[in-house]
Amino acid sequence: MSFQLNLNWPEFLANYWQKKPVVLKRAFPDFVDPITPDELAGLAMEPEVDSRLVSHKNGQWQASNGPFEHFDDLGETDWSLLAQAVNHWHAPSAELVRPFRVLPDWRLDDLMISFSVPGGGVGPHIDQYDVFIIQGMGRRRWRVGDKLPLKQHCPHPALLHCEPFTPIIDVEMEIGDILYIPPGFPHDGFTFETTLNYSVGFRGPNSRDLISSFADYALENDLGSEHYSDPDLTLREHPECVEAHELERLRTMMIEMINQPDDFNHWFGRFISTPRHELDVAPVEPPFEQSEVVNALLDGEVLTRLSGLRVLRVGDSVFINSEKLEMPDAQVADALCHYTEITRETLGDGLQNPAVVAELTALINQGYWYFDE
Repeated sequence: MSFQLNLNWPEFLANYWQKKPVVLKRAFPDFVDPITPDELAGLAMEPEVDSRLVSHKNGQWQASNGPFEHFDDLGETDWSLLAQAVNHWHAPSAELVRPFRVLPDWRLDDLMISFSVPGGGVGPHIDQYDVFIIQGMGRRRWRVGDKLPLKQHCPHPALLHCEPFTPIIDVEMEIGDILYIPPGFPHDGFTFETTLNYSVGFRGPNSRDLISSFADYALENDLGSEHYSDPDLTLREHPECVEAHELERLRTMMIEMINQPDDFNHWFGRFISTPRHELDVAPVEPPFEQSEVVNALLDGEVLTRLSGLRVLRVGDSVFINSEKLEMPDAQVADALCHYTEITRETLGDGLQNPAVVAELTALINQGYWYFDE
């Protein structure tokens, strides 16, 4: 199953990306749901899949996290089932992410799928990431407000809602429509008839997460062990004061540690290639021999990248699932980054290099790439 996205990307990036929400009518002109409600329910019963149920009955919001054992007592109205990172677990749904690959791979978060019965929704809320909400089967109305400071509250410990807002978009979505919402814009969806929605999310890290992760990396690699020194110290009238030049020297010490390009790039490659949700990794048993990998590729077989695996180039290095790739052939490393399917042709002369074959075989045996059956 493949999806053709009818979108003028340069125009979209110039006018809407991280600027304002927009409804993209018939963006998927021949959209067909890649998953059924029963398949989604089955995923929500798996412990590896992040899922939750949200309901609003008798004026009370309830939310619970999966895995779920059954869905027998939910009734026919006022609830939604949501599953995160479905692109990691369901190959046909993962194809929905492919048309968005014109955006940077490192910004992609995941594909979230929600199934809602009439009256279902998660309430008015504000997300801090970019989201493309694709309308599948059913009917759903979306309201989006302007990016204004709104009070937020928790009607349930697992839910964060915002106060009522005046919509700047109020639309009933049709199958194949996309609603794009940048970070910070309040929105709310209300279901008229049983519906599926697909949310392709793009997330940027915040400063707190970056600093926390870099601090862990600095400790792990014994960076910044040099102590503050002040050989130019002079007598001062107020010893209780930390002087401005001392604060500046301290700040410079911290900045200089981050300003080391090799360390910064290595840390960021590990940080940004780590997925936020579990992967469907299945190490190969028994493992492939290197000769088997070469013969399969020479016979025309295709290597497919595990869906959701983050393969990113940072500077001159490639990182895969939080590890630096030790690949001796730059063309092969580029191919692994750029293509989600690898053939003999994309590897060029790499198959003639035993070190390349050894590394490629190790990646396959880890379950990061696999041969299509």
